[in-house]
Amino acid sequence: MTVTEDRPELQPEHGIEVLPREAWDPGQVADTAKFREQLARYQSGDLAEDVFRVFRLNNGIYGQRQGGTNQMIRVKLPYGSMTPEQLEMMGFLADRYSRGWGHITTRQNIQFHFVQLADIPDVMEHLASVGLTSREACGDTVRNIQGCHLAGACPQEVLDITQWAEAAYQHFVRNPIGQRLPRKFKINFSGCTTDCGQAMFNDAGVVAVTRTLPDGRVERGFRVYIAGGLGATPHPALALEDFTPREELLPTIEAILRVFDQAGNRDNKLRARLKWLIDQLGFEEVQRRILKMRHLLLASSSWPGGIPAEVLEHGDEPAGVIADGPVTPVGSLAAQVTPVSLGGLSPYVRWHEVNVVRGVANGTVSAYAWAALGDITADQFRALAQIQRDLGASVRLTNRQNVVFRDLADDQLPVLFERLDAIGMAQPGAELVRDVVACPGADTCNLAVTQSRGLAKAIGDRLEEEGLAEVGGVRINISGCTNSCGQHHASDIGFFGAERRANGRSAPGYQMLLGGYVGEEQIHFGEKALRLPAKNAAEGAVRVIRRFAGERQAGETFRGWLDRSGGAGAIGTTLKELDAFPAFEDDPDFYIDFGETGPYVAEVGASECAT
Repeated sequence: MTVTEDRPELQPEHGIEVLPREAWDPGQVADTAKFREQLARYQSGDLAEDVFRVFRLNNGIYGQRQGGTNQMIRVKLPYGSMTPEQLEMMGFLADRYSRGWGHITTRQNIQFHFVQLADIPDVMEHLASVGLTSREACGDTVRNIQGCHLAGACPQEVLDITQWAEAAYQHFVRNPIGQRLPRKFKINFSGCTTDCGQAMFNDAGVVAVTRTLPDGRVERGFRVYIAGGLGATPHPALALEDFTPREELLPTIEAILRVFDQAGNRDNKLRARLKWLIDQLGFEEVQRRILKMRHLLLASSSWPGGIPAEVLEHGDEPAGVIADGPVTPVGSLAAQVTPVSLGGLSPYVRWHEVNVVRGVANGTVSAYAWAALGDITADQFRALAQIQRDLGASVRLTNRQNVVFRDLADDQLPVLFERLDAIGMAQPGAELVRDVVACPGADTCNLAVTQSRGLAKAIGDRLEEEGLAEVGGVRINISGCTNSCGQHHASDIGFFGAERRANGRSAPGYQMLLGGYVGEEQIHFGEKALRLPAKNAAEGAVRVIRRFAGERQAGETFRGWLDRSGGAGAIGTTLKELDAFPAFEDDPDFYIDFGETGPYVAEVGASECAT
């Protein structure tokens, strides 16, 4: 069915097969109707600005730097999963309501910018027609439930966390206990300690693990980490307990959320995340409250205990190797898919070497499609949908802003490569240094002080010029301010934007961090190396990568090389000559940010992140 009879003006012009209206999520239908009503009240002056702002944010609608009626709508995609119809709808929305392309976020959402406020209800209705929502993608709510994009297809996993993430999404979306929290609350799932889901810097991070029982049997379950976070003051997540049985996972997460709701700081939004509650009360006290809450949660009218229905119906058997005893080690995932470099190989072989991953136990084959800067055009969305449909694959978005095709057969890989190559998405990108992650930055964000996307492109271009784009084992992340939406703290090479003063003028600059790492149930935050003018930051990245590629030992990680080389400070010292601004008259370009035409001005607007 392609028409909604009662609102035919909402029919997608290119005939997307949408759900019959009676099959739409009643919650999303109600959300859309309420948004129309409250928007009319706001436009008539009957609803105060501050009240409408909170309402708007809880529905996933975020203000932009450009102000006025320009809005960003964030589409919530639990664990990054998408159908062909949903991909086609993203293409339609990009064309009809946005600027011709959408952006994958580091939390597996898709964002559209420059959507007009008056069009938001129609966009919400289009989302409902393909089973999607923007509900609680922003605001002080339970945000999108993230999950490892290779869940069910990863050679390392202990459990396929797909249906656990789905159960968490279903339990918490529109749940009354998560609507007006002290601050946002983020939940991530990883199927093994490799932690591709990045559980170690979230409010509730879930990692599938095993324990050996007294009789020698191996039980699969979870280790739950709490109170992690990035932002201007990063905190590593802490293990709530050594092992959480499967039956107690959702009650554990709900108990964490309830303690946060009850005890979180409601007077100061800047210190309201769960990580600050640990600083205030101490870990032992927060742990005590959570475990006590879980113990008594059976009395709740919505107790979520036991194995969730989603898991009972679809299962959670891993793609990894599980023997009668402990998990059989098969080496790190990064080591399996990340060669040192790919020079001299054919385009298909280079892509296959890096972008293809195989599950061991179930024989699954998965392959990455690389989205430069996390951007996908309307035509690319439609092409991806057709590829997914033709190959019978499943699709997920990654937290490094790429797309993964799963459930493939080996003989489909050449076809997939050819089809991706035709739309500019077949570059070897997964785990390679060309795969630069960046937040939207000052392009649209009120808080950003630099054009982080511009720096990301500049780094990518320089790496291609230097023949370094396919060096493996290095991740670069960029944020346009200290808030780490680009997750700069957790990458090998990280940058965050900062205003600089040089020769009596403001100029765009960056702080370079080195040595960030998340994995193996550990997290190391990047350490400061040096500050750089924005226009020298790409050169700084290239010099570090060139040196790493030339000096690394066999199997050595970036962090290992960094430690062996004296640490971030020592590397920064070798780059000190780059921390210099020429006189304005000699090179005015240093005083203009990427993509701008006039002199740099650090404009910071009112934050809706902390509203």
